[in-house]
Amino acid sequence: MTTAIPKAGTFSERAATTRHYLMCRPDFFAVTYAINPWMDPAKGADAATAVRQWEGLVAAYERLGHKVSLIDPVDGLPDMVFAANGALVVDGKVYGARFAYPERAAEGPAYLSWFEGYETREAAFTNEGEGDFLTLEEFILAGTGFRTDRAAHLEAQEFLGRPVVTLQLVDPRFYHLDTALFPLDGRNVAYYPGAFSEGSRRVLARLFPDAVLATEADAEVLGLNAVSDGKNIVINAEAVALREQLTRQGYEVVPVDLTELRKAGGGPKCCTLEIRERSERINKHGALAAEATEPLGEEASTV
Repeated sequence: MTTAIPKAGTFSERAATTRHYLMCRPDFFAVTYAINPWMDPAKGADAATAVRQWEGLVAAYERLGHKVSLIDPVDGLPDMVFAANGALVVDGKVYGARFAYPERAAEGPAYLSWFEGYETREAAFTNEGEGDFLTLEEFILAGTGFRTDRAAHLEAQEFLGRPVVTLQLVDPRFYHLDTALFPLDGRNVAYYPGAFSEGSRRVLARLFPDAVLATEADAEVLGLNAVSDGKNIVINAEAVALREQLTRQGYEVVPVDLTELRKAGGGPKCCTLEIRERSERINKHGALAAEATEPLGEEASTV
């Protein structure tokens, strides 16, 4: 049987939900190696500019009423600013990252140690956290093809108790799922069809008939590496057509400038790991837990 997806809300029903984000200041940001098509060590990057732009992203979240917690950056880990890759947190349970490239391998343990006091699982299979796992109300969308093994999809499903839907990425520019798709409100998404295999495009069309479809031009400026709270969408400023489309759909668009971080293939979502708590729980960082969503039963279609 397939999973029944609630229809996306109307414009008047759009409502923001307060979120808790974990982020990492890019004090040691640099482009000294190339592990994706965006990175060019010959061009490098400026850490001071990256910090200024990152601070603008943090300020945008705080203006929207969201809570931002920080993990200390580690010298020698220039990509640690991309906090989304550090873990997947659902219902207060933390599934750790196991990075595909040795240059980032130490980030996984660093992020998992921050979650001391949570129920955690060190991954047995390669995965890069929310880079390839995006959580909706009823299930988790999971990318594979470049950075995350399909076996990690099943491992995450077993640990988190949420159905996982596998999507095949085929364009190396969009090496993580969060570069090609983002959840709009827990029931609907925006995505660039050209980033996915033919079969995965059919799956997305069936699951999300009302999805917002982005152009290649907007995908190329990482316009889909965006963060939505259900009403407000923080997005790269250069994604002009996508911004206009989202505004017509009734969302409040918050443009930000992260051009320096994009030199390493990152945008707003890459810098943002969402902490989804279980209800009635307070962790060591003083965050009051929010109400958890119950997982679907065994009849759901999963990996």
